[in-house]
Amino acid sequence: MAQHKKLNVLIAERNPLVISALRDMISRDERFAFVEGVQSGDAFIKAVAAAEPAFDVAIVAWKLSDMDASEVLTELQRRQLTARMVIFSNDHDVGILKQCVRLGVQGFCYQFDDPCILFDTLLAVANGRICIPYIDVAKINETPLSRLTTRELELLGVLADGWTNLQIATRTGISENTVKYHLKNLYDKLGVRNRAMAVALYASERKRGPQPGPR
Repeated sequence: MAQHKKLNVLIAERNPLVISALRDMISRDERFAFVEGVQSGDAFIKAVAAAEPAFDVAIVAWKLSDMDASEVLTELQRRQLTARMVIFSNDHDVGILKQCVRLGVQGFCYQFDDPCILFDTLLAVANGRICIPYIDVAKINETPLSRLTTRELELLGVLADGWTNLQIATRTGISENTVKYHLKNLYDKLGVRNRAMAVALYASERKRGPQPGPR
């Protein structure tokens, strides 16, 4: 029987211990060959940009030493570079998965999945398929902010700018109690408990990229 060529795997992960563990697992599987380990997104992008990439598929951690995988995917798109890659996340936040899918990732695995799931995903992606955990595609563009009205987005924006309840009341012509009422409704809609959490969520969602228009 003819022996199939091994698939060369590059690993991008900020923790050298994780690189070592993945390298060990890959070396024990006759379908794969480890070719390189990098710790930064910049190094990974340079590997992709090489005239003849030395890898068939890459395992890319969600968090690298200098950027996260969404920034890597965005930069690859900006440079019109392509690579077959599997995002390897230790965070079960479905928002991360949605974001990666919106950015065109071909594969996605969680670090707590069984290793066979990672290997099956690598094989699928290396062979031109998309392999991600189940997600309701109808809600792929849904984020906490996408559920807000235009007025609620404006209110969240001034909170992020540091406006106090009194400033909001004075500049909108409503009472402070009414402001508090609107803020409570806003927090309930976002699933947060206070102003600090709302502002943190707002900053996080804006960092992830453009949001769908408010309703």
